[in-house]
Amino acid sequence: MIMKTLPLALFLIAGLAQAADYPLDAPAPDGRRPGGTISQELPTPVIPADENKDIKRERNYPEQPPTIPHSIRGYQITGDANKCLACHSRAGSAVSQAPMISITHYMDRDGQVLAAVSPRRYFCVQCHVPQKEVKPLVDNRFRTIDDVLRDAVDGTSKQP
Repeated sequence: MIMKTLPLALFLIAGLAQAADYPLDAPAPDGRRPGGTISQELPTPVIPADENKDIKRERNYPEQPPTIPHSIRGYQITGDANKCLACHSRAGSAVSQAPMISITHYMDRDGQVLAAVSPRRYFCVQCHVPQKEVKPLVDNRFRTIDDVLRDAVDGTSKQP
């Protein structure tokens, strides 16, 4: 009985919403992609270009994974292949002159050294990310430990 009346109830509710002149063109929420209305489709923003500077970046804390200083567009990283290892593995780094991945990537969870990259470290982009050439969306007031220590020695306090 309920299953037969459910479509009728939905039809009536839809009719009431239309009769009440429900604003289907209400302004969309103002987020990172402002403008438009709920029913309006805006063009997709352009994807920013990858930074391709091949320079090492300063790390902000001791165990921070390094960022990827070049484009990885088109790189295949699957269970069967990892394009990153072509240049950054032990053998690959000697040929390409790219930095070799850390020895920790060759260790299992118990600290035993393996002959090949550990399966838990195989998918590079879980920790390492390429950078985009974009203007920051928000003000960054992060302070490195060096900044904090320098201010402590100088006796100044630069709280954000």
